[in-house]
Amino acid sequence: MSSSRHPVALRLEQQVGGATKLLATVMLLPLVDGIFAALVLAGQLDTWAGVLQVGLLVFGGSATLAVILAEMGGSRRQQATSVLLVGLPLIVIATVEAALAPTVATVLDIPTFERFAALVILAIAAKTASATIGEYLPSPGVIIGLGFLASIRPDGAALVTNYDVSLLLHAVAAAGVAVTFALGVVALAPILRGVVDIDRFRFGSAVALATLALSVFHLVPSQAPLMVFAVAGVLAFDPDQAGDADAASDDHGDDATGSSHPDDVTVDADDGPDPQPNTPAATDGGNGTDPDEAAYGYPGEDAAEERAPWL
Repeated sequence: MSSSRHPVALRLEQQVGGATKLLATVMLLPLVDGIFAALVLAGQLDTWAGVLQVGLLVFGGSATLAVILAEMGGSRRQQATSVLLVGLPLIVIATVEAALAPTVATVLDIPTFERFAALVILAIAAKTASATIGEYLPSPGVIIGLGFLASIRPDGAALVTNYDVSLLLHAVAAAGVAVTFALGVVALAPILRGVVDIDRFRFGSAVALATLALSVFHLVPSQAPLMVFAVAGVLAFDPDQAGDADAASDDHGDDATGSSHPDDVTVDADDGPDPQPNTPAATDGGNGTDPDEAAYGYPGEDAAEERAPWL
């Protein structure tokens, strides 16, 4: 990616191409590979804290942030339109999967399936933190499939037509949180590009995802992932990088105009037979080295070796 080598987004970018398609893949993937359904069955949408966690960490998160900041071009209006084109199907499909969840729950042993849901989140956290680790881990769809096989009990199958309205609302809210997060990133993109370290936020989001998995195992409080996500956002705040970029740009501009080379002195011809400072004899001891190149390094060094790599 142009400004962040996010492992998950980079792998998907190589497959789908295009910023809008990449954003759609990142945000809709939890609906396709069964992660969202697993979290619904695990009870992660039963509370509003869980709704926020699913929206920010599963549908949104560092991959969505990286795609918008590093890959999406065009005006804010065009970017917002792309987010809405992805967000509307996200809300609809999330609602449908939540409606089917009670029926699916009749054929599964939920405590067993919860453990596999937690393993899926841990795998995603590892893939988010490191592309190398992700190469050795199975895909989320494979883990969900194994969890389904391990927890299936077809003797209890039943078609549930009495939908849980509260669960449907929570599913819509979770998808809505993700869309709102993406629109917020679009609105603040010019500022965020200068003050947010995307890679640092990626690692923080990976830790938050791992904490979400621990909450599924009931090893940490259910609100812990939200707190970790908030801390990740604070730690990713790095306003100095904008100043460093401006300083580098200013330095480059000084070199281009020649104002940073005080040694380039012009001597009046009436001053006598003294050698001109710009002649080879005065600058390099008579070895014939170009004076502009010699000014960057040390006497006696090759010009290609003495230049700094950014000059």
